[in-house]
Amino acid sequence: MLRAVIPKNARSKRALDARAPKEVEDERTAIFVRGSHTGEVLNGVIKDLMALKRPHAISFSKKNIIHPFETEGVSSLEFWSSKNDATFFVVGTSTKKRPDGLTLVRTFDGKVLDMCEMGVTKFIPMADFKTKKSTPGYKPLMHFASPLFDTHPRLMQLRSLLLTLFNGEAIENIALAGIEHVISVQLGPLPSTSASVPAAPLPGSVDDDPALFPPIFIRTYTLALKSSSTRIPYIDLVPMGPSLDLVLRRHMQPDPVLLAASLKKPKLTKKDVESGLGQKKKMRNKEVDEMGDLRGRVHIGKQDLSKLQGRKVRALKQGLEEVEDVEMDDAENDLMDVDESPKKKRKKD
Repeated sequence: MLRAVIPKNARSKRALDARAPKEVEDERTAIFVRGSHTGEVLNGVIKDLMALKRPHAISFSKKNIIHPFETEGVSSLEFWSSKNDATFFVVGTSTKKRPDGLTLVRTFDGKVLDMCEMGVTKFIPMADFKTKKSTPGYKPLMHFASPLFDTHPRLMQLRSLLLTLFNGEAIENIALAGIEHVISVQLGPLPSTSASVPAAPLPGSVDDDPALFPPIFIRTYTLALKSSSTRIPYIDLVPMGPSLDLVLRRHMQPDPVLLAASLKKPKLTKKDVESGLGQKKKMRNKEVDEMGDLRGRVHIGKQDLSKLQGRKVRALKQGLEEVEDVEMDDAENDLMDVDESPKKKRKKD
């Protein structure tokens, strides 16, 4: 069971409310931690990933004795999360058994939710690409080029962790010019024991051997908008860096109780339900024409113009009085003509 923290005063209550889970989460702050032994490759990976995450990134430049998959390491991550109000960690550790290890750790409510360890096999830093870089703080466009990211549990977890790491502020609409860079995640061919024997497909279990998984390629591009003969510009992908080749290693699945609490949505109030919150908007009386423009029909009720109050002008008012006098004289003359007309005598039977 999760322990409920009761605030002692109003100040602590405001602080807990600011850090409490929200229906629309704020942008996650990530802490980049260097272990006791990190090489030049791992230091470059952490530096470039932190450049993509800025300004919501905190760097622990000093070396820390941290082992994320041990109990002491988990307690250290939870302590750092509560002190810095951060919910994500990128931990770099290198050992003889597992060189150049990169661990992604996600927390919820001050506790470690899940984590995934990967090994860096190839790295090309951002400085080697002499191209234009994206603006810090811009939300990237994430692209996962394999159906396994939607079917296999291990790759689904990795996809969720990467989206959590690079996800920015929640927005409803974005202009095409507001997308500056794309992070593409691809899968290589399945490993095989020999060239003559084809690679066996993945069994599809969480406990699959990491050696059976294909390598993971992470590439970063900037968008170059060029003119075209249509309204939509031609988009060219320019490599920006960094370029990473990763392999899967250890992982930790989330606790069912903590996972259910993280996915829980607050109940809507009666006022929100009546206003239509939580319901899909229906496209009524709207259509898109052949040119791609959105057109709609507006229905207006019948209007009673007899009660419409116009502008009162003195000159018009005098003119109306003269017209009324003339109409009254004509009506009196008509009545006099009717009275003076001779009456016809009735014929006697």
